[in-house]
Amino acid sequence: MTSSIHNTDMSTHSLAPSREQLRQLSLSALATLGFFLLWEMGCMAFHVSSLVLPKPSEIASVLWVKFPLLLPHATQTLYTTLVGFVAGVVGGIVLGALIGSSKLAYDVAYPLLVGFSCIPKVAVVPIFVVWFGSGTVPAILTSAVISVFPVVVNVATGLASTEPELEDVFKVLGASQWDLLINVGLPRTLPYLFASMKIAVTLSFVGTVLSETVAANKGIGNVMMIASGNFDVPLVFAGLFLLAIMGVVLYALFALMEFKLTGWAQRKNELAMA
Repeated sequence: MTSSIHNTDMSTHSLAPSREQLRQLSLSALATLGFFLLWEMGCMAFHVSSLVLPKPSEIASVLWVKFPLLLPHATQTLYTTLVGFVAGVVGGIVLGALIGSSKLAYDVAYPLLVGFSCIPKVAVVPIFVVWFGSGTVPAILTSAVISVFPVVVNVATGLASTEPELEDVFKVLGASQWDLLINVGLPRTLPYLFASMKIAVTLSFVGTVLSETVAANKGIGNVMMIASGNFDVPLVFAGLFLLAIMGVVLYALFALMEFKLTGWAQRKNELAMA
């Protein structure tokens, strides 16, 4: 009898998150649909010119007609963004682990990182162009540079928030500093890491498009720059829509990975359903 009640509770608990997620997805879809409907109706009601603000239907038409031409540029932007993002995350994890594990490294490196992050990245792109020429490499470097700082800060914060009692237990068992980092510190930083990755992936698109508008002959940023020069505003917005779609998809993938790998740290929904 007890086991049947326990099994019923477990099945109910396992079904509840899926219903909650379905409700959230429905609300998000309705909010998005309502936003575009208001946009469409506002442009029609006030007779807004397409040169100022195209209607969503016009943007969708441009996407449908010119998608075969936009696809290679979107692929280039996505590739550049992912490569730069991965480089930024790897570099951020290494620097964050170093800063979070060593007081000396924190005192030396953290002010430099803060100062570098304050530099507008648009000022860095011409330097990359001088060093590596125009094209993909400056875009990858800009994407990596702009995404590394959130990862460094969150990984260092996660390591700094590790419970001292847990570290003491491992030290009593004879664990080295490396063992503490691999088996205690880094696993405890996973929630912080995924939170920073969701921010970093959106920033990576910003860095890529910024570089493509300055020094590239391919990519969504280059398409938008040429379209704006030709006063083709619907095509500019079509590029923005493609960037938004790719960003939302990547953000959702990392949110799903976060839920699967760090579910033990996500208690808010459990408390709300209790």
